[in-house]
Amino acid sequence: MDFELSELCQQVMTARGAERPLYIRGGGTKMFYGEPGPAGIPGSAVLDMSAYRGIVNYQPSELVMTAKAGTRLDEIEAALDQAGQMLAFEPPRFGPDSTIGGVVASGLSGPRRMAAGSLRDFVLGARLLDASGNVLRFGGEVMKNVAGYDISRLLAGSLGVFGALIEVSLKVVPKPDMEATAVLEVSEPEALALFSTWRSLPLPITATCWCREDEGQGRLYVRLSGSPPAVQAGLSRTGGELVDSELAAQFWNSVRDQTHSFFQHRPLWRIAVPPQAAALDLGPTLIEWNGGLRWVAGPHAPDAQSGQELRDVVAGVGGHATLYRYDSRPSNIQVFHPLQPALLNINKRLKQELDPVGIFNPGRLFPGL
Repeated sequence: MDFELSELCQQVMTARGAERPLYIRGGGTKMFYGEPGPAGIPGSAVLDMSAYRGIVNYQPSELVMTAKAGTRLDEIEAALDQAGQMLAFEPPRFGPDSTIGGVVASGLSGPRRMAAGSLRDFVLGARLLDASGNVLRFGGEVMKNVAGYDISRLLAGSLGVFGALIEVSLKVVPKPDMEATAVLEVSEPEALALFSTWRSLPLPITATCWCREDEGQGRLYVRLSGSPPAVQAGLSRTGGELVDSELAAQFWNSVRDQTHSFFQHRPLWRIAVPPQAAALDLGPTLIEWNGGLRWVAGPHAPDAQSGQELRDVVAGVGGHATLYRYDSRPSNIQVFHPLQPALLNINKRLKQELDPVGIFNPGRLFPGL
């Protein structure tokens, strides 16, 4: 065991002995996400993972990379880029200090998720530091190495409530031979109708985004990726005006990294619904993932009643809503859509198994967890 890991183990055992809350921190770029962190909690401490960094194993021919949790995302993407590969789920880069541990713990995926799958789908294995200071290993570095309960994938999106992620193995993919983006001037209902049509066709669409950027009816961006013949054939089916490649890259980076002007709205709700759901009419909207992800600005007074009304509408179409960013919120509005009792019980049982004292990130995912 190396020195940095020994230090982390010692900090965990000290916190457990004192029954003191321990908040896990990497680059600190996602502190806004989830329930409030250590601020205002007496006696809490921070487990800083940023020094535990480095790529442990990367064999481009095997399409797998293993890295320590504190490894910066830009370092990982630079190494992948040299081999013509990438992280297929396009995780948001909230700043240069973003770490791969934070990427997995948050579970957030970018525009390509609609075609490639979510972050969870690419987690092959993980090492976890539990509340006893022990290092647990789940999964492995190959697709066939998963048997029984795949705990490593449960860690994706858990916000560290089960323990400190210290190492992760991810499946990576080759970059496409060609990408092209087209833009269409359409309304929200027209965009949703196009999404429905495109889902039934064999088109190499890897990202879509509709937003009303001014007083017009709205603009729909569609990105196609793959071999040149497939992309050209796809463009002939989608139609629209071809966007300059540099401008297209800037646009998709603004959506991926959430620097697009729409993401400055407060409060901002992240709403996952079945792609075929009609327009929700809940406020200004940006739509991704062929209709499956709706970003909604509002209601502008996120009181308990308005927040519950929004969640009732979303639940009515089979979705769930996260209060993603906000300036203030009432104490009785949870950030994440409340879980069904059976699912909450499963999470509590797993928490009890891995962190019986409850020291890791208490309350960051759900109150009482």
